[in-house]
Amino acid sequence: MNVGILTFHFSDNYGAALQAYALRRWLTEQGHRAGFIDYRPAHIEHGGQLSLPTSPAKLKANLKVVYLAVSSFLHEHFGHRGQKDKFVRFREHFLGVQRDATTTSNGASLAAAQAFDLIVAGSDQIWSPSQHHGFDANYFLAFAQPFKARKISYAASFGRDQVSPSHAAQLPQLLYHFDAISVREASGVALVEKAIGHKPANVPDPTLLLSDYAELTSRAPSEHREPYVFCYGLRSPDNIRQTADLVSTQLDCPILSPHNPHRRWLEIGQTVYPDPGEWVALVKDASFVVTNSFHGTVFALLFKKPFIVAGLTGDKASANARALNLLRAVGLEHRFAPSFSAPHTQALMAQAIDWAAVDQRLLELREAGGAFLRTQLQAVIK
Repeated sequence: MNVGILTFHFSDNYGAALQAYALRRWLTEQGHRAGFIDYRPAHIEHGGQLSLPTSPAKLKANLKVVYLAVSSFLHEHFGHRGQKDKFVRFREHFLGVQRDATTTSNGASLAAAQAFDLIVAGSDQIWSPSQHHGFDANYFLAFAQPFKARKISYAASFGRDQVSPSHAAQLPQLLYHFDAISVREASGVALVEKAIGHKPANVPDPTLLLSDYAELTSRAPSEHREPYVFCYGLRSPDNIRQTADLVSTQLDCPILSPHNPHRRWLEIGQTVYPDPGEWVALVKDASFVVTNSFHGTVFALLFKKPFIVAGLTGDKASANARALNLLRAVGLEHRFAPSFSAPHTQALMAQAIDWAAVDQRLLELREAGGAFLRTQLQAVIK
């Protein structure tokens, strides 16, 4: 059957690209045709529209719009061209997206989705309400309400433990369009249950549906043959810089950090510019992983790498929910460091991980995700 996926397939972000790749690959391995609904809203990465600054909240939203617009402009015109080209080629080869810039409008792309038998919203933080836009109803499949296709979410994330009361009040109507709902985090289960009165399925991120990434890693050049610490940081350098520096000193090897176009801080170690497949290979070949990213945590687990999740601090700490939920699911919540402590870092480095136990829990998560998707595919056939 024809399956349409609505997610952040267009983003030059490693986690976004890899979760999109994994979900499409899982579906095609089941014998179905899977493609992306080419919806690229400006508010996700380019800022979107300014509003009249009639309140402090709207002024703050406008500042976010301006920040995203400036960041997007700098990335587009002054960013690392080689890395941008790598993302384009990755999307063409592994996502089946043949153009980096769509020639049709978002409206036409959404209307074309009526040709699908099943429409899947997710995964990634598609349900994260932004300061400047709030919820995007299209990621709740509001546009597809008149379509005959079965409508589901797979591992959709709110990106946080809680949403504001005003956003929570919108959820019952937004979730109305789905035939079946699944979310990625346990905190998302609670938010959806409160909105609709019953629990959604709790399933793993699509990247955990796959156990073999040789298709990506076998194509990646082996440029870094000496031992290194892989450091993947987002949002803030606090905690992760100190942690990575200490791990690097203890292991007497350099730090490699993939470029983050939104980075507003001095680099940590040596900046590298991989495509998503090369990024996976860098995790696979690392001696140690230090990250504050959900997907950095995922691939450290998949490749059985000693790792530390250096938690985000201050007003960004709510974003730790994604990695923490995953760590709890595999029994490794003690690998989370909420703030920097040299003794704690050294203790975690010395502590062995029971990978057999982790693998068993990952297998259970993989089976739960596969079972949910197979049930939805079978429901279309019936």
